[in-house]
Amino acid sequence: MAEITAGMVKELREKTDAPMMECKKALTEAAGDMAKAEEILRVKLGNKASKAATRVTTEGVTGIYIAEDGKLGAILEVNCETDFVAKNEDFLALVKKSVELAATKAPADVAALSALPLGEGTVESTRAALVGRIGENMSLRRFQRLEAQGKLYSYIHGGAKIGVLLDLVGGEAQLGKDIAMHIAASKPKALDTSGVDAAQIETERRIALGKAKESGKPEAMLEKIAEGSVQKFLKEVTLLGQVFIKAEDGKETIEQLLKKKGASVAAFVLYVVGEGLEKKVSDFAAEVAAQAAAAKKE
Repeated sequence: MAEITAGMVKELREKTDAPMMECKKALTEAAGDMAKAEEILRVKLGNKASKAATRVTTEGVTGIYIAEDGKLGAILEVNCETDFVAKNEDFLALVKKSVELAATKAPADVAALSALPLGEGTVESTRAALVGRIGENMSLRRFQRLEAQGKLYSYIHGGAKIGVLLDLVGGEAQLGKDIAMHIAASKPKALDTSGVDAAQIETERRIALGKAKESGKPEAMLEKIAEGSVQKFLKEVTLLGQVFIKAEDGKETIEQLLKKKGASVAAFVLYVVGEGLEKKVSDFAAEVAAQAAAAKKE
């Protein structure tokens, strides 16, 4: 049997926010397989076991550029250490100039973007000089460039912590703005089911089966229950399957709205600042001692 170390328990705890003892039990059951242990926790504890994935602590902003004709645009995330710097005029100017370069010069990646001319030097030399002047590190993390099939629309929320770039084919400007706002609020992972990773779908199916078994559902109903859960999951994570946040009846989906308006979405990009970068800081030793003491009292 694989040795379950304190480091493994800590890693799973940080990923899931599940109680430490539950993390240890899950790792033991999974023979040390971290991904399998996370699945086990989700079966036992539900979605709250993955809530840590939604926390964002890294500072910075998203910048968006759209050409006047709405046919070309880009979205860029630039990170920094504190929210104070994220509001600095020079920092925001760097973001604005960099995202315009990302759109108009079509660099292959962040390294190529950083090497582009800017001012008296390059994007990178401008960034480095700003770091030296402010005394806080900052970095260009990622960008995406879109050449529209229709017309580009954008939405910025929460002090530029969330940014959306949308390619809408057909429809009017208000529709583009509304759908971009919906994306920022509902955070779909893909346009439709074809864009959802097959492995993720199978994971959801296994979790649904596990939950159904845990609750004592009849064997003959397990597959049907699992399929229902998968379809519910797909509606929640795909833009076309989501209920429009401004739907008057509370039921109209984005797909139905687009059909009514004679429009379609060719593509969208959603950036949440710091997504996937956050590190939970906690006194792990103190937590171990506290839970061990609590266990002795039981």
